[in-house]
Amino acid sequence: MQFKGIKAIIFDFGFTLYYFKDATVEKYMNCYKQGLQKCIQKLFDMEILKNSSEKRQFKQIFNKKRMESFKLSRKTTQEFPTTEIIKEIFNIMNKKVDNEVSEELATLYHSCEEDEWVPFKNTEKTLKQLKKLNIKLALLSNHPHHQTIETLINKHNLSKYFEVIITSGDYGKRKPNPDIFLYTIEKMGFNEKDAAHILVCGDEYADIMGAHRVGLQKIFFQRTVEFPFEKEIPIDDFEKINEISKILQYI
Repeated sequence: MQFKGIKAIIFDFGFTLYYFKDATVEKYMNCYKQGLQKCIQKLFDMEILKNSSEKRQFKQIFNKKRMESFKLSRKTTQEFPTTEIIKEIFNIMNKKVDNEVSEELATLYHSCEEDEWVPFKNTEKTLKQLKKLNIKLALLSNHPHHQTIETLINKHNLSKYFEVIITSGDYGKRKPNPDIFLYTIEKMGFNEKDAAHILVCGDEYADIMGAHRVGLQKIFFQRTVEFPFEKEIPIDDFEKINEISKILQYI
């Protein structure tokens, strides 16, 4: 089925435009373990964490808060930005630390992602072709640290293709919450009445069901990597692709 009159496309980030090299759940989690260790060492070097006991305490609280936040975000679609979690830990440990340090640590925590996420080989070619068709493009990602996504897009010189880059870390709510989709289309210069002319392309339940609830058109990107906690999509009125350039066949 070809979508007629498409004015805009909202792309997901991970496993839609970018892929995680040699992705496994174990490698994904190990990336964050490395990031946390860098944060702890940074805090020790800055003499914010004074000893091994405080280093262990920070690590334990961080891991506990991240897991709690992950579970709660899936249940409520509320986002818990990494920066805010770090600030909360400092409060628990009675550490007075500037907001700039918390932001620096959040960036450091996610820094390993910058070496692992890379665009699919046809990502830029596809974005360029869509722009030639005068279709507005947006990026909408469930990610708890906005700057990481901005950095990855800029690293590969792709920011020029997007009208807006929206993350749950910046907005405060996660897909499939309809609000973040409505916010994105508003930032692109559209409104809910334009929904039938706006297409969403993503690889998860959150992309397809969020788009469905707002009345947007939908294309499901079939990734090869499977992750735990995935939800089955209970509708079937969407198209499927397994390679990003194939989206052009539907425009």
